Amino acid sequence: MSNPGARSLRGAGKEFMLRTEYGSQPPSDQMLGHPPPPLEVPYTKAKTVVPLPAPGSIILPAVDLVDAIEGRTSIRNYTPEPLTLPEVAFLLWCTQGVRHVDRIFTLRTVPSAGARHAFETYLLINRVEDVPPGLYRYLALEHRLAEESRDPGIVRQVAAGCLDQQHILKSAVPFLWTAVPDRMTWRYGERGYRYLHLDAGHVCQNLYLAALSVGCGVCAIAAFDDAAMNRLLGIDGEGQFLIYVATVGKKS
Repeated sequence: MSNPGARSLRGAGKEFMLRTEYGSQPPSDQMLGHPPPPLEVPYTKAKTVVPLPAPGSIILPAVDLVDAIEGRTSIRNYTPEPLTLPEVAFLLWCTQGVRHVDRIFTLRTVPSAGARHAFETYLLINRVEDVPPGLYRYLALEHRLAEESRDPGIVRQVAAGCLDQQHILKSAVPFLWTAVPDRMTWRYGERGYRYLHLDAGHVCQNLYLAALSVGCGVCAIAAFDDAAMNRLLGIDGEGQFLIYVATVGKKS
């Protein structure tokens, strides 16, 4: 006997592909002359902001690109060793570093459809030197970390939201990427939702490759409770939603 739930899920995927086919949507907000959304979610919380070392000041051992690609693998076991703040700054720069700011777009260290860069990066800091544990957001335009929560139970809440995957607890700093779809759909309409998921892959692959330079392993996570994680991050799940997670820690 067939599974109606599975049929429905397949139907939803097929409908998504059909409804986001190129040329099948009405004019985008950009075509209609509407102003673009902000390049970054404003930071309004009066809490700690952590300055990060400038990318050019960070000295790390060189890693051959071919070796990095050949050695890329998902790693779930980590040592208790913390990351340094320069190492974290390097990983943030490699995954969302801003190289140029224009009025309506940014050029960064990763590709993005139309240079829309619709992501915000959150860090669950478990073990990073000189930074108290907690949840932080990367202010990419300023290259700084902004504190979101110092709740001592947040790491277990994130692990629970990621279906109790234990490497969340063992890692030094999980990365959590959220998507702000308006930044993408302003130019591309509903088809922009396809590009969000493609861009997430670009970002995470950069993290995998860059992590080798700081002696770290990475494991990408796509299995999480969407509603629970969005609530935990304080976002609405529509105008901003969690799209991808990856744990990072020193390799054992």
